[in-house]
Amino acid sequence: MQPCPPEIHKIDTIRVGFTVTKKVGDAVRRNRAKRRLREVARAVLPLYGVGGTDYVLIGRDATLTRPFADLIEDLKTALRKVHSSSGRKAEQG
Repeated sequence: MQPCPPEIHKIDTIRVGFTVTKKVGDAVRRNRAKRRLREVARAVLPLYGVGGTDYVLIGRDATLTRPFADLIEDLKTALRKVHSSSGRKAEQG
């Protein structure tokens, strides 16, 4: 996951994209993974996402079998890491 600079689009908008490669399986499995990621994003991003940021969630094999509560915690952890490291990079650069 990589945040997009806020000057590219509206400051208060959170945009999200999903990608699942053919390595995950056939179209049915890929669509199931995307549906699960959409629901996780719908639950987590309004609370933990930063306005003006684009997010891309990448579906893996484990997306299909991992418990939903764990997927939610995974996204929360990833968001904390992304936003804490992006702040440090801006200060250093």
